[in-house]
This record gives sequence, C-alpha cells and structure tokens, in this order.
Amino acid sequence: MSILSMQNIEKSFDNIEVLKDISFSVEEGEVVSIIGPSGSGKSTLLRCATFLETIDSGLIAYNDEPVTTMVDGKCVYAKDLNNFRKRFGLVFQNFNLFPHYSVLKNMMDAPVSVLGRDKAEVEEECMALLKKMGLEDRADAYPCQLSGGQQQRVSIVRALAMKPEILFFDEPTSALDPELTGEVLKVIKELADENMTMVIVTHEMAFARAVSDRVIFMADGVIVEQGAPEDVFGDTQNERTKQFLANYNR
Repeated sequence: MSILSMQNIEKSFDNIEVLKDISFSVEEGEVVSIIGPSGSGKSTLLRCATFLETIDSGLIAYNDEPVTTMVDGKCVYAKDLNNFRKRFGLVFQNFNLFPHYSVLKNMMDAPVSVLGRDKAEVEEECMALLKKMGLEDRADAYPCQLSGGQQQRVSIVRALAMKPEILFFDEPTSALDPELTGEVLKVIKELADENMTMVIVTHEMAFARAVSDRVIFMADGVIVEQGAPEDVFGDTQNERTKQFLANYNR
C-alpha cells in the first residue's frame, strides 16, 4: 500500500503550467529525493502534497484514501483535510518555529492542542526526541538563541512529535552554511536508517545519492526520470539529466 499517491497532477499559476501531468507514489519506509533545476516545480509538488497549494486536476491519496476527486472536470477536496494533515510532517527550509515559544513548547503545542494528547506524556516523548538529537539542554531556549542547524533539528523533532506516517522536507539545508548542513543531513540519514518514510526536495546531490531508495529528476514541470540512485546518478541515459548533473558537478 502506498503511503502517498499522486496521479496526473496539474497545477498552474496565472495560466503558466508549473506541474504537468505528474504521477508518482511513495511506499512505506521508502526515501524519495526530488532533484532538479530551480523553477522545475519541485517545491510546488511538495506544497500540493501537503495541501499548502491546491491542484487544478489529478488525484491525491494517502493510504489509498482519496484526498481529491474529479467531479465534472473540477478537482474537489475531501471535507476532513485535518484527518489527512495528521498523517504527515513538513520541515521547511526556513525552520518556521514560533519565536515566542521555547523549544519544548514549539514541540509540544501541536500534539497537545491538535491531537488532544496528555501533556505529561507528550513532554516525556519530546524530551526523549531532544536527547536523541543532542538538544536536551536546549529545551528551555528560544529559537533566537539557537544556531540555524539547531533550529532546523528542532523543526525536525517538532514534526516527529506528531508521529507522522511520512515526513516531507523542502530544501532543509538551503538556509544553512556547509558545517550546519552536515548536522541536519546526519539527522535525516539516521531517520532513513530507522525506515522513516520521507520525501526530500534537495540540492545536495551526494546526500540524495547516499540516502535515497529512489530519485526523481524534475525539469520544466514534468518528471523527466526516476529510478534507483545508482541509475540516475551513475548510469543515466537521459540527456536532460546528464546536463543537469554535469552543471552540478563542475
């Protein structure tokens, strides 16, 4: 069973097609990296998967339960989107932490207020997650007191605190310098080793090659190629992919 299925996805902004008939699915425990040039539609695809953007047409399903249906040529969303939102976590490139909340409160807020879980139980779980990330001594700190790498690790554990079935990452290291990038990529690699289902939009090619079960290469709003990392990076026969990777490897 696919955790996520997106079929024949179309999305335009101001009559400019950004996603053109995109279809792919993600299986439980799979790590899928999405690579491609700027403006290829990678982040828009992620935003459509997480309902931050609405699609113009196509089918989205989580665990084979439809989020969208096509009625008379129009895309109609399920009424209970919150039920679907609980199934995924999203980590942004700019952290998106609440500046007026401590690290611990940033993590606890959604499980307690959205899921209605027991506060003491959530706090215990959150502290365990912070310890796992090497951040247990920062529980009472505020985001402004953390490095960028620490803020991104907090945003990852905040997403994990919701116990999602799938985690989405939108360029999780693009706002970080190389040293802090390594910190965050290490955390994502550890999650992959624990069979966390993940979709990662990234410009870190070596990381995508090392951590992914499957790599999707997008350009001009379409999926140009997808396959195992060794095929896409090491043995691609596709000229557009070759061109992109050649520019990256200079």
